[in-house]
Amino acid sequence: MNEENNQPHSEPLDEENEGFTRRGFVKVAIGGVCAAYGVAVGYPIYRYLNSPVEKAEAAAAVKEVNLKDADKLPKGTALVFKFGTHPSLLIHHDDDTWVALDAVCTHLGCTVQYNPQQKQIVCACHGGVYDAKTGENISGPPPKPLTKYVVNVQAGSVTVSRSA
Repeated sequence: MNEENNQPHSEPLDEENEGFTRRGFVKVAIGGVCAAYGVAVGYPIYRYLNSPVEKAEAAAAVKEVNLKDADKLPKGTALVFKFGTHPSLLIHHDDDTWVALDAVCTHLGCTVQYNPQQKQIVCACHGGVYDAKTGENISGPPPKPLTKYVVNVQAGSVTVSRSA
């Protein structure tokens, strides 16, 4: 307003000094809603085209993994390895027995870890506990045991397979 006659300014405002306008806000809000809609529609399509079932079938095609030098694994320790696309555990127990288990928790699919002090396999996500020799679920929310693999130890390597 002009101080002289209390009339509104008739000069145009400089656009750089104008700040964020209502029109600009509406454009950004509409853009955000469109982006959210695109994600809401696009994600299920993406999951359908990149099916985890196909990946599981590809992993099931792997029947055997040869782990060179794994026979040198110290007693009471574990080795994490990939069986197809799945992380897996090879455990060399103190009594010189070998166990290989799928390292994917049966509750929600988190990766489990071997705890050598407790001689158990634990899932840090929700506190699931498995027996390190059998893969049986001991406590927590896991509904079923870990998948157990067959282990064949020979000089120079360890072979892990799905069946005997």
